[in-house]
Amino acid sequence: MVEDTPLKADFTSGAVVHRLRFGGGRGQALPRAIGLKNGKTPDVVDATAGLGRDGFLLASLGAKVTLIERSDHMHRLLAEGLAQARDAGGEVAEIVARISLLHGDAKDLLPGLTPEVVLVDPMHPPRHNSALVKKELRQIRDIVGTDDDALALMQAALGCARNRVVLKWPQKADAMTGLRMPSHRINGKSTRYDVFMTL
Repeated sequence: MVEDTPLKADFTSGAVVHRLRFGGGRGQALPRAIGLKNGKTPDVVDATAGLGRDGFLLASLGAKVTLIERSDHMHRLLAEGLAQARDAGGEVAEIVARISLLHGDAKDLLPGLTPEVVLVDPMHPPRHNSALVKKELRQIRDIVGTDDDALALMQAALGCARNRVVLKWPQKADAMTGLRMPSHRINGKSTRYDVFMTL
């Protein structure tokens, strides 16, 4: 049954490879928000790695990416997925060679990394009056719960990032309470990227 499909971090097939081939490169909303333009390729810390797909996209565009994941379960899935990608060889192995994986709480790890750009994609509040959240996201939420410390993570990121912090947030959701206004915003289809410049 489809419902019993185990969650996995897969960098060698499916949606990740489709996005790699046909996603639109640096013209996509996330790379633009990160600052991948005009020949610039900043180093990025993905402070809430999840299944690593955003980090993989950025690495495919040349960025060096550090993934941070505090969930033991999700960290193990990421480690397995990255090892599988390395073993696969070819282009995918070249991309994941630009990715490093850390296990721990990003609030504790960020100060020691002095990152250029930090991406924060907290587990979003449950949506109301909308289509059922995708099964995969429900599985992730079952594992990691809700990120009740998202504001504290954003504040830690803002205190460490040398260039900018990018908050990935649902398109129609209210701004995160307690956070200053973003410097600018880049809108995707169902997601927006609130960009906080720290220069």
